[in-house]
Amino acid sequence: MIDTETLEKLLKFRDDRDWEQFHNSKDLALALSIEASELLEIFLWKKDEDFSKDKLEEELADVFMYGLLLAHKNNIDINNIILKKLHKNDEKYPVNKAKGRADKYDEL
Repeated sequence: MIDTETLEKLLKFRDDRDWEQFHNSKDLALALSIEASELLEIFLWKKDEDFSKDKLEEELADVFMYGLLLAHKNNIDINNIILKKLHKNDEKYPVNKAKGRADKYDEL
């Protein structure tokens, strides 16, 4: 999913500042949630597609960086968990029932 060089740069950025000491799982999850809220903020009080792409990129980067740090902290293979979740969702949302619908799996 993410190349090794990018992850290494992220870890180096963290390590150069001695921030790993603050990166426990709880605080990384909280930071991720806060950044996700900042991502939502760029859409607040605007029409669906009326937002700054630069701001979207900046906030998405923050969300992904904290997600990567949390996964790294817990030795989680991002590709593996995404594939596992896709398989689970495929079972919950079969194409013949879910196609073109936004209903939750238990309402299909």
